Amino acid sequence: MASETIQINKEKVKHSPTLNTVLMVEEVLKNVGELITVAELKRKLPKKVMHQTLIEILDYLQFSGKIIIGTKGILWIFTERKELEAMINRGTEL
Repeated sequence: MASETIQINKEKVKHSPTLNTVLMVEEVLKNVGELITVAELKRKLPKKVMHQTLIEILDYLQFSGKIIIGTKGILWIFTERKELEAMINRGTEL
């Protein structure tokens, strides 16, 4: 048993983005308020983010329902509860 070697498949070992990086990308997308391309997003980020890491963050944000990724770019669609509450209060009751 001691002579057996354990090999790690390098394809399975992935770098995960930090929470700070995810929050940074979220903040930029929220503040843009319009359709933005990945290249534009990279330029607007305060710190450089590796392309693969950014794609991973965007996949997560799309899966969680915060953004939509289309052929023309990325759009922030998530509405925070306080904004939603204000919209409901202004709405017409049926």
